[in-house]
Amino acid sequence: MKIDIKSLKKYIVPAICIAVIVAGTFGLYSWKESRSKIIPPQKMSEITLKFINEKILQGQSQASVVGELVKESGVYKMKLNIAGQEYTSYVTADGKVFFPSGMEIPAEILAGGESGGSQQDTGIPKKDLSQALLFVMSYCPYGNQAEEAMLPVVNLLKDKADIQIHYVIYNNYNGGGSQYCLDKDNKYCSMHGIQELNQDVREICVQKYQNDKFWNFVKEANSKCTSQNVDTCWESAASAAGVDIAKVKTCQKNEALTLLEQEVQLSSQYGVSGSPQLIINDTESNASRTSEGYKTAICSGFNNPPSECSQTLSGDSGTAPTGGCE
Repeated sequence: MKIDIKSLKKYIVPAICIAVIVAGTFGLYSWKESRSKIIPPQKMSEITLKFINEKILQGQSQASVVGELVKESGVYKMKLNIAGQEYTSYVTADGKVFFPSGMEIPAEILAGGESGGSQQDTGIPKKDLSQALLFVMSYCPYGNQAEEAMLPVVNLLKDKADIQIHYVIYNNYNGGGSQYCLDKDNKYCSMHGIQELNQDVREICVQKYQNDKFWNFVKEANSKCTSQNVDTCWESAASAAGVDIAKVKTCQKNEALTLLEQEVQLSSQYGVSGSPQLIINDTESNASRTSEGYKTAICSGFNNPPSECSQTLSGDSGTAPTGGCE
């Protein structure tokens, strides 16, 4: 059936209703079930355009993608230009389901609160010592945002809470190989390449053996290095953070695969699918990605919150960051 541009508008608008219904099934979609199914953004862009141009527009017009695809809530978000008009559409990470349009569910609805209220975790179990596990990739920009938001919480609560960083490791990412993976069996791979994976290992080593230097090391490495140069840049960041470089190298040489396997097992235990993802007292948290949001969520996990929990962490401005690397 031929679809002209006027028909396309009729096709896209009703699709909002479809997308809302389908979102119940796919809105939380991630490739927990099979991480090897993910399609990289550039390839996904090509696949989606082929589908739109050949199956929907059928020569009546030509669609193009504006900018890069962005991963949000387990799906790719893209901007399409069709006949001079832009449309925001979505496609699942395995390329199987395309959403011509969609609607965001307000934060107050997701949180189950009143309009204008803050998003809080109400289902977090309480313990004497609240434990927070923040899963990231060392050079996922969204994970770095989460680390920046968490640092003031670490400085505030210090030893009053158990706050840890852990790392998202993929199996056979993008087909495997030395560009992404550390081992010949492609069990330990990282989305942003082998240098990111190497940095994951170094940060794990510092957290394990020089924990008092860990957050400073992460901060220095995030600000000074990238996933393209960290293998040659990290020592400068480590020196600035007071890290014993020789100890890191020894750990990386002797323990890399063991430490990565521990991260894989931990991710599997909690169903982690991307960066960042926050687990508090063994329960996934939907806290807003701000220092105050993280503080409030972690403090909600105490049987008896310490006095520090009553302090407000300032510095957050505007809308809390969203998005992730999955």
